[in-house]
Amino acid sequence: MNEKELLLQYKATGGLDVLGKLYAPYMSLLYGVCFKYLQDAEQSQDAVMQIFEELILKLRTHEVDNFKSWLHVYTKNYCLMQLRRDKRRPQVDIEENLFESEQKLSALNEDRWEEKDFEKLEGCMQTLNFEQEQCVRLFYLEQKCYKDIAEQTGFDLNKVKSAIQNGKRNLKICMENKKNGK
Repeated sequence: MNEKELLLQYKATGGLDVLGKLYAPYMSLLYGVCFKYLQDAEQSQDAVMQIFEELILKLRTHEVDNFKSWLHVYTKNYCLMQLRRDKRRPQVDIEENLFESEQKLSALNEDRWEEKDFEKLEGCMQTLNFEQEQCVRLFYLEQKCYKDIAEQTGFDLNKVKSAIQNGKRNLKICMENKKNGK
């Protein structure tokens, strides 16, 4: 059967084996298109499979005259949408988070905290402004990532980072002042 006949048969039956026969010859071509845009082998492989899954519904509702060119354009648009979506997703620097976590662990191992230290900390937490207190609690006590904190509080990602950094600095100053009896 030629492509036109396979398309008509798929539209009539919805058989995945028919769609597979139609799609299989173009998989390597589509992978190349995806790789051109996505620049990642694994992501490109996933895209080729995802496009196949989307075709299950699309080809039943769309009128396609030239399958090869339609599929090429569809794949290109799919990749562009992936890139656009990825741009909107905030990127979190894992190295920065790992470094902070290692610092927290080493600080915990150096000093043994007593009940009075926790009471001082709670008192100092109350001196922070609302944003700083909320972000510091979520980051250090509930161990949430920047992105989750931003979603939960509604704050901008940069505001979350700033609030944590400034809150941590203010807590340190407050704790040192309480330690020195001020």
